[in-house]
Amino acid sequence: MHWFQHVTQTSNALDLDPGVFTWNDPHKIALSLKQSADSSERRKAEPFASAMSMLNFYINRAGKHLPAAQREILEKAKDELRALYGKSRHDG
Repeated sequence: MHWFQHVTQTSNALDLDPGVFTWNDPHKIALSLKQSADSSERRKAEPFASAMSMLNFYINRAGKHLPAAQREILEKAKDELRALYGKSRHDG
């Protein structure tokens, strides 16, 4: 099992859609993360923080093994997630 499968299957914060970080639609990724965060009863932070944290964790953990094109999609998903929650880049 790859580390990301382990994280997405055993995360104590969010129940993620399978393969969500491999999708190539930033808006769809953000919607999925928002839905997971909003419906989770196990997360310790606010929904936006939990969703963004999971996205950042995946990007950081994948590191140099994350293809540039997928990294760009996931970075765009961050902006989509901010928009869905009505946050600016500087909100917490």
